Amino acid sequence: MARPAAARPVAVAITGGIGAGKSTALDAFRAQGAATVSSDEIVHHLLAADEAVRDALVERLGPEILGEDGRPDRSRIAGAVFGDPKQLAWLEALLHPLVSREYLTWREQLAELDDPPRVCVTEVPLLYEVGGEERFDAVVVVTASPEVRISRRLTPMQDREQRLIPDGDKVARADFAFVNDGSLEELDAFVADVIDKLSSEAR
Repeated sequence: MARPAAARPVAVAITGGIGAGKSTALDAFRAQGAATVSSDEIVHHLLAADEAVRDALVERLGPEILGEDGRPDRSRIAGAVFGDPKQLAWLEALLHPLVSREYLTWREQLAELDDPPRVCVTEVPLLYEVGGEERFDAVVVVTASPEVRISRRLTPMQDREQRLIPDGDKVARADFAFVNDGSLEELDAFVADVIDKLSSEAR
């Protein structure tokens, strides 16, 4: 685990498989006082506000990916790329560097606050797949049993899941791991313990 600079919050990434409960874990960190942002939130901002992203998407996927407001529509983009490995790879290559840039800017802004949070956390679904772990001081991997994950999954994502690093490999590389098959209270207790340990190491 890397040792963070004294002035900035300890930077934590949450990752794990589809349906493991990463967003719920992020909410638990927020409830415990950590500053949080998800990659999904950053992508939403990029699609709504970044003209270069809009233009690249239209050029590659066609104007039909735009919604009635003239902005890229996430469901239409998903329909155009999922099931097409080349298009999906292109989309990820477009967005991942921009998401990283936005996250690092957010982290720098937190560090400049008069009273910065002790810990800042972001959810990064493809953290290990894109080699993003080096940007963080600690990694939390959230897993769950196949039965629980299937029950939580809203849309079929088999193609994407086949491209993910296995949970066991992620756990072996992580600083903290949690099997998210139990109660919210168990998750909250785990998160509180992680924040306490990271805060102690940062002192």
